[in-house]
Amino acid sequence: MAKHRLFGTRTPSRAASRNAVAVIGLGRFGQSLALELMNDGAEVLGIDTREEVVQSLNGQLTHVVAADATNEDVLRQLSIPDFDRVVIAIGSDIQASILVTSLLLRFSVPHIWAKAVSDAHGMILEQLGIPHVVYPEKDMGRRVAHIVLGSMQDFIEIDTDFAMVKTEVSPEHTGVRLGDSGIRRRFGVTVSSVKHRGEPWQAATADTVLHAGDIILVTGPTRQAERFGRAAS
Repeated sequence: MAKHRLFGTRTPSRAASRNAVAVIGLGRFGQSLALELMNDGAEVLGIDTREEVVQSLNGQLTHVVAADATNEDVLRQLSIPDFDRVVIAIGSDIQASILVTSLLLRFSVPHIWAKAVSDAHGMILEQLGIPHVVYPEKDMGRRVAHIVLGSMQDFIEIDTDFAMVKTEVSPEHTGVRLGDSGIRRRFGVTVSSVKHRGEPWQAATADTVLHAGDIILVTGPTRQAERFGRAAS
């Protein structure tokens, strides 16, 4: 029988909470994700092979276990087949990532997210049938690059071909209704929200008038959103 050490007060299972999430792999990305999930009110089972990592998270996650997640018996003992949502955050061992992915698919876990460390790794995960493949380092690198260049205040790629940009409104678009600004026609993007100075965020409409110093959220195809962000700087 596979051996593992579980820290926590209850046996983790989907039945315990509809907000239960299993995070397999507790490196920097996995730990950050697991702790954010806890802050959002989820019950989190964290799994990692390194006992020192597991011990450091004892008391911070609902349950944390030192175990080999590539072992089917271990995952069954930890009730992983009962979870609706599992994140594979293994980054240093691509073979282990693929083996765990295969097991979760065999368990028919409804919602699986998997970290990819390269395009080739991500392609394999997608070919296996993982609908949610994330590239933390690549995505963050691109996001920070936009900010460092000063072209926008924030950049989030929502999908492979769709993004959201946070930027200060350009002088050429101030003092007119959004419906008359020509932003959508010229750039192919939509101003979805606006934050006037000293006011909370609000949804933008065709009648919204932008003013100098306003911050806007713009959505659209990635290239168009990037082009608008550069033009607004």
